[in-house]
Amino acid sequence: MDVILLERIAKLGQMGDVVSVKPGYARNFLLPQGKALRANEANRAKFEADRANLEARNEERKSEAEGVKAKLDGNTYVMIRSAGQTGQLYGSVSTRDVAAALEEAGFSVARNQVSLMNPIKVIGLHEILLNLHPEVDSTITVNVARSEDEAERQAAGEDLTGRDEQFEHDAVDFEADDVDLSEVFENPDDVELGEGEASEEAPAEEAASDEETN
Repeated sequence: MDVILLERIAKLGQMGDVVSVKPGYARNFLLPQGKALRANEANRAKFEADRANLEARNEERKSEAEGVKAKLDGNTYVMIRSAGQTGQLYGSVSTRDVAAALEEAGFSVARNQVSLMNPIKVIGLHEILLNLHPEVDSTITVNVARSEDEAERQAAGEDLTGRDEQFEHDAVDFEADDVDLSEVFENPDDVELGEGEASEEAPAEEAASDEETN
C-alpha cells in the first residue's frame, strides 16, 4: 500500500514522502496513529494544503523533545526488584515499568517511546534508548538492584550478579577433584602395596593355585 508520510519515520522516509508499505503496517500503525495518509489524489492535495502547518507543528514538537532530551540524557534511574543470588530477577522490567519510573521523576514518556528489545531480566546497569521524537533520541541508564545499597555499589562499578564468584568456586572444586597421580608417582602402575593392603586379585590367584595342587 502506498502512503504519504506526515512525519519522518525511521528507515522509511521523511515528511511528504510517498512510500510503499505492507497493508497491515499501514492499517494498524501508520494510519490510526496519524503518521501517514493513503496515497491518493485527494490526500495529496490535502497534504500540500496542510504542509506548512504540519511542518510548523513538527518543528514545535521537535523543539519540545530536544528540551526533554537535555534534561534526560545521561540520567540514571534506580529500580528496586527481587532477584536470586546470581542476579536473575524473579519478575522483569518492561517498557511500562521504565515509563512509570520516568513519570514518577516528572517526565511524560509513553511506553511506546521506550526502545527495549526484550524485558530486563537481570540486575545491573542497563542503557535504554528513548524515542522522544522521530528526529530526537535520548539515552538513559536504569540501575536495577535488590536494594538501594546494591544500587550504589553497582553505580560504583561493582558486579553483583555473583557469576564471577560462582565461576571461581567451581574452578576450585574442579582442581580439588582433578588429581593427577603422575605428579605424585613417576609410574602410578608400579605403586607397591603395603602390608595389609593385599590386591583384590590375590584371593583369585590363591584359589587357582589350590586347584592345581588338588
